[in-house]
Amino acid sequence: SGERGILICGTGIGMSIAANKYNGVRAALCLFPEMAELSRKHNNANVLVLAGRLMGTELARWVVKKFLETDFEGGRHARRVKKIEENPLEQGESHK
Repeated sequence: SGERGILICGTGIGMSIAANKYNGVRAALCLFPEMAELSRKHNNANVLVLAGRLMGTELARWVVKKFLETDFEGGRHARRVKKIEENPLEQGESHK
C-alpha cells in the first residue's frame, strides 16, 4: 500500500521483469542518478530497481536519493503513463 518501493538483485533485470507483472507497478532499473531522475519525471516510476553486483554503496545511495526526491512532471508524460496503464498487453499480443 506504499507509494514507492526499492528492489535489489544481482543485475536488476530479473527483478524489473518480475515487478512489472503487477498492476500499478512501474519498476525502473536505474544504474545512475540521471536514470532515476528521468524514470520519475517522465515515466512516474514507483519502484526503483538496483543492480547489487554492479553498483557500489555510494552510487546506490545517490540513485536512491535522486529517485526519492524527484517528482513526476505530468503533462504529456501523464498521458503516456495513463495509456500504458489502461491498455496492458495480453500474453502473446504484440504492440501495434
